[in-house]
Amino acid sequence: MEVKVLNLSGKETGAKVQLPESVFGVTPNDHAIYLDVKQYLANQRQGTHKSKQRNEIAGSTRKLHKQKGTGGARAGSIKSPLFNGGGRVFGPQPRDYSFKLNKKLKQVARKSALSYKAQENSILVLDEVKFDTVKTKNYVALINALNLADEKTLLVLSAQDNNVYLSSRNLKKAKVIAASELNTYDVLNATKLLLTADSVKTLEEAFAK
Repeated sequence: MEVKVLNLSGKETGAKVQLPESVFGVTPNDHAIYLDVKQYLANQRQGTHKSKQRNEIAGSTRKLHKQKGTGGARAGSIKSPLFNGGGRVFGPQPRDYSFKLNKKLKQVARKSALSYKAQENSILVLDEVKFDTVKTKNYVALINALNLADEKTLLVLSAQDNNVYLSSRNLKKAKVIAASELNTYDVLNATKLLLTADSVKTLEEAFAK
């Protein structure tokens, strides 16, 4: 698949980039995508939720009333889950939600996500993205030049660039990552995928390994 290369003003440079079929033209595997996205979201969970059980509640251990003769149910402790302020039965406990996935499966998932974007013609290739200073208005100007102000965009750079990253950080619909950090969730979450000519080569080399 051949894509025209644009400059920061959104105009064609006259150059074209060939998106490799081995990365952007595979048959998508939906189940691999599901598993990779599920793992990504699971890894974001802190798992620090906690409720107190009856042995952790502060309260008296005195028997509330005598065993028989009251006409009511037997009760041995105010900390029972049946009483207001008592411990919780089977409440949430701290846990780790992360789980393992094979590297090859994750690779298939990412190539599938990229292939979906290619099929939807949702990929734009830029010549080079570099800012001299950290200014949000620079990134806003880039997005406006590409007519993507109302779109969720993901810009993939060949290497981390702090000026570009920090310039986009305050924008809700914009995200910037390095090619080495590419993940299935971010690709699918964006409506438009912005690549640089160098990042296309970086992705091709990474998936060829």
